[in-house]
Amino acid sequence: MKIPEYIECVAAEGDRFAGAADRVELDTTIAACDGWDMRALIRHLGLIHLWAAAHVAFSTDDWLDADDIPDMAQYWPELGASWPDDEKLVEWYRRTNGNLVRVLQSAPDDHQCFSFLPAPTPVTMWARRQASEIAIHRFDAEQAGGLPTHFEAPFAVDMLDELLSGFAQRPRSTSIAAATAQVLGVRASDVDEHWHLTIDGDRIRTSRERGDADLMVTATAAELYLLMWNRADESIATLEGDPSVLGLWRESCRVRWSGGE
Repeated sequence: MKIPEYIECVAAEGDRFAGAADRVELDTTIAACDGWDMRALIRHLGLIHLWAAAHVAFSTDDWLDADDIPDMAQYWPELGASWPDDEKLVEWYRRTNGNLVRVLQSAPDDHQCFSFLPAPTPVTMWARRQASEIAIHRFDAEQAGGLPTHFEAPFAVDMLDELLSGFAQRPRSTSIAAATAQVLGVRASDVDEHWHLTIDGDRIRTSRERGDADLMVTATAAELYLLMWNRADESIATLEGDPSVLGLWRESCRVRWSGGE
């Protein structure tokens, strides 16, 4: 997708997330996020929006610290000074999302700022990253409330590629417990897209070329998006080969928020 399309997704997914969050009690547990309830999820996503917008708006050249909301006050005084009261939390989230959308829309396509995943431009990376961040947490919110959830295939495959070709290849702080390199094949059956991930040591290498795999996982793009983000189990997919390779993926590619870096 192009930058304007990603920004449209940021706005649309943000609206869906807020709509779901508004229908779920704040103390409701979020199954995929250990120790979090809906209150924590809303706060997290709003903080992420402020953090992302600050990188773009203030043209930083390194990670910004964002351990807690006061860290954002210097950039967004009205939104980042303190956590809002519970009754205003969803509306606060909507404002952080609107702020992010405005920042992304106002940035020239070739605007230079810090980024951390491969993309044609930094603005592309931030718009794409935030679209996926919201979408997966929109699913979390809808799941917590027992609400229907859905991803269109073109969107799901783009967000899946961000994970498999982007996040997956970042260096790991700990080695992967595999005696030899293992190859995990991922195929989206409804759009005929595929990835081959070589899991070895502290790195994962991703290729879009077809080849042999120790395990081939096949499902729709939307199902794979949830499976590879650890939001679904392998029962939704067809597995051909050694199923333990999927366990290596789950062990090696878990994205956790740590105040920025």
